Amino acid sequence: MDYKVGLLGRIVLLAVSLFLLAYFILNGAGVFVISLFIILILAQIVFLLSYAESSFKKVRQFLNNIKQDNYTNVYPVKFDGTETDDLHIEFNAILAKLQEDQAEKEANYQYFRSVFQHLSIGLITFDEEGKVQIVNTAAKRMLNILQLTQIGEVEKINKELHHAIHSLRTGGSELIKIAHPDGIMQLSVYVIELVLRDTKFKLVSLQNIQSELEEKEMEAWQNLVRVLTHEIMNSIAPISSLAATVKGDIESKIDINETINPNDLEDYLMAISTIEKRSQGMINFVSDFRSLAHIPAPRFQTIRLKGLFDQLETLMQHQFDANQIQFKKHIEPKDLILFGDQSLIEQVLINLIQNAIQAVEDTVSRIISLEAFIDEAGKIIIEVADSGRGIEEEAMSKIFIPFFTTKKKGSGIGLSLSKQIMRRHKGNIQVRSKLGEGTTFKLIFNA
Repeated sequence: MDYKVGLLGRIVLLAVSLFLLAYFILNGAGVFVISLFIILILAQIVFLLSYAESSFKKVRQFLNNIKQDNYTNVYPVKFDGTETDDLHIEFNAILAKLQEDQAEKEANYQYFRSVFQHLSIGLITFDEEGKVQIVNTAAKRMLNILQLTQIGEVEKINKELHHAIHSLRTGGSELIKIAHPDGIMQLSVYVIELVLRDTKFKLVSLQNIQSELEEKEMEAWQNLVRVLTHEIMNSIAPISSLAATVKGDIESKIDINETINPNDLEDYLMAISTIEKRSQGMINFVSDFRSLAHIPAPRFQTIRLKGLFDQLETLMQHQFDANQIQFKKHIEPKDLILFGDQSLIEQVLINLIQNAIQAVEDTVSRIISLEAFIDEAGKIIIEVADSGRGIEEEAMSKIFIPFFTTKKKGSGIGLSLSKQIMRRHKGNIQVRSKLGEGTTFKLIFNA
């Protein structure tokens, strides 16, 4: 209220002065009086403008304090009910709120920075120029460094890691082996690209999975030894027992100079034949194991899926006809092309189709479909589906384990081989099945 009264009073005083100046001019007053009033009016105008700008100066000062993050200034409050007093109260309240928000933001920053530094996963952030903003303690420990200012410095530590950090895009990951004073480390490198205030930067996470890999490797060796022991003992025990029986029988006859009659000779031949068959079974088992352990490196080339599907249909047509199987194939788009090793991919599809043929043997509706398409993520998908009775839930988690099989006849390495071949192609193989509703195997190729 005091500001309005002061402003109004100055305007009225200026108006009266102007009126008196006009009056004196019209009535022919002296030059001195007129000049005095003109000077007085000019002074009143200057003081009026100064008074009018006084509040704006306070506002500008207030805004400058905010601009400079200076929230410590306190505007004097007299509690006299004037508008200036009210304005100072509002200014102080706003500055106090901003100061509180700044303190909370700083506390949150320090909290997340502390968490960032104490994570067991190594984290590095850097901008487009390669300038490192943050590198946490875990990353320094993994890279065996004290500080990192430019991401290019990683090349001196490990060239593969440097290449992975620059080449990977959001969601990309790679496994890198690096030397460390504590021993070889297996680092899982994961990259995320972010944009903050129109500035692009990368967040790189480094996780040492050496112990997990060693644990999985040990578990794999134990499973392998268990499988090999089981299979070999199953074959060796009857062979050893049968050989010992034949040996003992022959030795007893030799000791008493007894002639071997035709019936005994036939039994011996049958025993030797059994030993031979069982030995051949062991040879086949070892051969299967060898093929599982020595998959050739893929020779990548362009594969026209239509030609591949037609070739598979021609190859399997006799079995389809013999088992009265309806075979369906579909490709969308029709000119879909895959980059991979044609012979290895063909081997995978033959394995899956053979499994499908066996799956529909005991069903009324015998349908096998082969389909290829591009999914929402841009990945090439090949599906082999059958109308068989499906796979039991208990077996679903084991079907890719080497030598595991639910069939009466089979080595149990077909799906294991298929999974390894897909891994060599940087892809994956998945299965979905429900009893009574058939089974679908899904080959996923990263485009």
